[in-house]
Amino acid sequence: MTVPFIFCASVTAISAIISLGFSVAAALGATGTVRTTALYACARSLALVIASAVPFLTGSTEWLQAVAWSMIIVQACDAVIGTTIKDRMKTFGPAGTALLNLVAVIWLIQAVP
Repeated sequence: MTVPFIFCASVTAISAIISLGFSVAAALGATGTVRTTALYACARSLALVIASAVPFLTGSTEWLQAVAWSMIIVQACDAVIGTTIKDRMKTFGPAGTALLNLVAVIWLIQAVP
């Protein structure tokens, strides 16, 4: 595994874990139908955490790129939601993570022969 691979895989996994953390926090702090929706978000977030672990186990660059692009989309959408609710932390945190993941995946793509 190359440095660009490890960097991209790490950023992607950390992004997925943070996303899962926010989903779990939302589920624990909600009730009724809102809690049900938050639990669905937890299920999807958990799947992304598991998917982000696969590149560490297999060394698959293609899999890593797919998961990295998925997390870029998730974090970019989270930033849009943060903008909509006018929460700076929920805007700039995900936007920064999406940009960092984008830089990492571009570095990975350029490093692949």
